[in-house]
Amino acid sequence: MSSHFYSMLSRMKYIERWALMRNTQKENLSEHSLETAFIAHALAVIKNRRLGGNVNAERVALIAMFHDTTEILTGDLPTPIKYYSDDIRNVYKKIETVAGTQLTELLPEDLREDFINIYNCNDEEINKIIKAADKISALIKCVCEKNAGNNEFLAAEKATRASIEGMRLPEADIFLAEFMESFTQPLDSITLK
Repeated sequence: MSSHFYSMLSRMKYIERWALMRNTQKENLSEHSLETAFIAHALAVIKNRRLGGNVNAERVALIAMFHDTTEILTGDLPTPIKYYSDDIRNVYKKIETVAGTQLTELLPEDLREDFINIYNCNDEEINKIIKAADKISALIKCVCEKNAGNNEFLAAEKATRASIEGMRLPEADIFLAEFMESFTQPLDSITLK
């Protein structure tokens, strides 16, 4: 019997993000998820190496890689709608849970439990790191758009930066301090010599 799980995941590249915004560079869900996984891994490593943490960085990266796969079924709901009210936010979380269940049901039965554990991560520390990584990925998008002369993202950049700072997550603050400036630089300034 054929399983359709990975075929569905491959459709992440068709889900465009920032649908309400004029973009100089389109971003799809697949690109965003990989970037979020890279950043989440970095945040976990920073937490462990510099802040005395003990979080499984590889698990953080894995869960981050899958963090938005439910949007294959739900689409990327624009932020102003998704966070308009607690009612909408709670209903959308329920929809995401149903979508996660539908995706895992596409797997062969003997593999499902491993993926259910990815979709239903209840580790608050891991979830905070992934949420910060998700926001940092959005901030990178805003900064890159602004650097390309697109003022459409100015308000989003300000709100996203404030949201990250409001998380009071030291590993996120360290990432911003040490890595964000590089995203404002041209390629000639960041290449290896």
